Amino acid sequence: MKIIFVDGYNVINSWPNLKVQKDYSFDGARKSLIDSLHNYSVYEGCKIIVVFDAHKVKRSIEKKENINKNISIVFTKDGETADSYIEREVHILGRRFEVNVVTSDWLEQQTIFQRGAIRISALEFYNEVIETENRIKNKAIKNMYSSKNHLGDNVDEDILKKLEEIRRSK
Repeated sequence: MKIIFVDGYNVINSWPNLKVQKDYSFDGARKSLIDSLHNYSVYEGCKIIVVFDAHKVKRSIEKKENINKNISIVFTKDGETADSYIEREVHILGRRFEVNVVTSDWLEQQTIFQRGAIRISALEFYNEVIETENRIKNKAIKNMYSSKNHLGDNVDEDILKKLEEIRRSK
């Protein structure tokens, strides 16, 4: 299984749509990111771990929340950056799984690469997520137009016969 670590705040500060949104609501930007990543992970069949820094939050403990089988959210503990959390996890998983790390931090990209993970810049990943969202929309539109939804498809056969008799009797 492909595992993707996402440096949450790095991505929020890199993606054009989230940059604007964070100025109004940081929580809203986090939720939008998670929604986009959820759709992506389900469609692409991968596990995504979104890591948010809490290193400046006094007495914060590490918090993990599994949204579903495809996406998990981690808030690091006080004094730990998202980069250090990701490095530690990649070191554990790096050579056993296909691991990707999404960050635009150049130093982090170099460190991750040395530990066996594939690095993806935040903007490259943004384009990949947008492409996947477009494929999902196109597939939904295609399914909507290809499957005809007739009344007869959803009504019991006995009722259809009675309706046909009423129609013919006029």
